[in-house]
Amino acid sequence: MEDLLRPIYQERASHPNTLGVLILEKKKPISPVTDNFDVILFIVVQQAEDPWYVKHYEFENKTAAMHIVDEELLMEWIDTSSYRRAVEWLINGNIVYDRNEYLHNLKDKLREFPQEARDLKKVIEFAKLIRSYTESKDLFESDQNMDAFSRMVHSLHYLGRLAIIEKGFHPEVTVWNQVRRIEPEVYKLYEELTQSNEPIDKRVQLMLLAVEHAISIRASNSAKHLLELMRTKKGAWSFGDLKVHPEVKLYALDLSAMIEYLTEKELIEVELQETKGPEIYHRTYKVKE
Repeated sequence: MEDLLRPIYQERASHPNTLGVLILEKKKPISPVTDNFDVILFIVVQQAEDPWYVKHYEFENKTAAMHIVDEELLMEWIDTSSYRRAVEWLINGNIVYDRNEYLHNLKDKLREFPQEARDLKKVIEFAKLIRSYTESKDLFESDQNMDAFSRMVHSLHYLGRLAIIEKGFHPEVTVWNQVRRIEPEVYKLYEELTQSNEPIDKRVQLMLLAVEHAISIRASNSAKHLLELMRTKKGAWSFGDLKVHPEVKLYALDLSAMIEYLTEKELIEVELQETKGPEIYHRTYKVKE
């Protein structure tokens, strides 16, 4: 199949802004990793006008999808796991063109999964987990049991991804296969929620307790990225200053829920500052030492 696609990727490889080309073939009839295409042609470029260009091909009853991705967008996908297929393509794809060993070095970096990148991914998943868990709890307390169940499934998904990252791996598209191998305790929670014969409300109630415990024991480690950032300033932070900080950008949407949780757990403390209004104070935040 590579021979058939060679004229396409060789033409792209001749461009001065192309950094590398990978090919990944479908290995089973139903393949979420390749979006069910027979082959993925993944091309990484610099300074592209279109940060993500996709084109589909068909040949000899086979299908192919070509993705041309700007390096900056690819790095964002890697940092945030917002497009997990791309990470799998990089890790498992076959390199057919590599300028200055760019892809080889990137593959090595992904396999090593340095601590700084791991801390960022953990705090992103942790923030999503807290928001999803609190939404599930609120829905349960409002007797919206089906919606509470749905949010709890999402909560366990974030917990599973967080557990995988803690072990030093990148979450895959088929995340529960990974969780079952790497963190069976979290997988057992998922089975209890989805396969138990208990009524929906009882299942959600049990999971709320289990997930609350799982969040609590992970809080300090999972929020390390945020806590270390907050320690770089001598005084307290306003929420507005934290929210717009470049290093918080990737989890800013869930920052409020995480700050409230960490305050409740006394990992962060509140300092009140006077305003012009009587008896009205600004809330600012600092790490509790």
